[in-house]
Amino acid sequence: MSNRVVVVGSLNQDLVVNLDRMPNSGETVFGNSLERHAGGKGLNQAVAAAHLGAPVTMVGSISSDSAGDFLQRVVEDESIDATGISRVDGLAGTAVIEVERSGANRIIVIPGANATVNADQVRAALEAIPDIAVVLTQGEVPADAVTAAMEVGRARGARTILNPSPVQDYPDELYALVDIAIPNEHEIELITGMKTSTSVDATAAARKLAERGVGTVIVTRGAHGSVWATLTRSGSAGAFTVRPVDTVAAGDAFCGVIAASLAEGRSLSEALRWGSAAGALAATREGAVPSLPTREEVEELVNIDD
Repeated sequence: MSNRVVVVGSLNQDLVVNLDRMPNSGETVFGNSLERHAGGKGLNQAVAAAHLGAPVTMVGSISSDSAGDFLQRVVEDESIDATGISRVDGLAGTAVIEVERSGANRIIVIPGANATVNADQVRAALEAIPDIAVVLTQGEVPADAVTAAMEVGRARGARTILNPSPVQDYPDELYALVDIAIPNEHEIELITGMKTSTSVDATAAARKLAERGVGTVIVTRGAHGSVWATLTRSGSAGAFTVRPVDTVAAGDAFCGVIAASLAEGRSLSEALRWGSAAGALAATREGAVPSLPTREEVEELVNIDD
């Protein structure tokens, strides 16, 4: 049985500004440093899954310039299959990330090459892969590519996972193709119009999204852990206590490790625990890809907290 995870999504160069606090509107503040890292929700999630030991194929687009070369090297260095990545003319996907001393962040994403990912490219890539356990996608590529990923994944018998971040105007038919949706509490509010100030509220919002056809909805709530719901059942998972340094890729670590855990046959409750540990560890380090933990680190945290 295959345990391959296919990630359809974005690859970015992240320009990270570290500063004591965010500026107010019209205000100028000093930054402490400027760094470049590999990132993008798609690449982050692919690396997180690969670090857990899953065979991973990445499907997306990168620029044909030096920034694209940089991202290509990162994919290869992480032992991720790059056969689904296209090289295109134009700008690389770029994220400008401001990170406060507290660990809070603010992100501006310039899609660049990621905006060229399309349904035909995704279908061709997924149909060429012999065996797939999980298809994972996010909102940093166009909605038609996201829908194609879920459609072909479902047709291939894979488990389909959607991280609707950032939220787009997704077509109604998309949700019926999704086995697991993983929005955070802000994203589920945008999708459903429901508040998530408490775990009860978040669970109700998750169930509302499940009514659109999603099998299971997991709502991440940062330090408050996560809640999940189907049409008939619900539950929660606690968070691991850490001192955050940079929360940029914490959600991506959560998603990627859940995908890899499910691909290797773990239950949803086990996958949630492993994903929570990965997200917590990622928040203790700076950067996106550089912050993603190894399997050994995740396993150690899970076992320590048992």
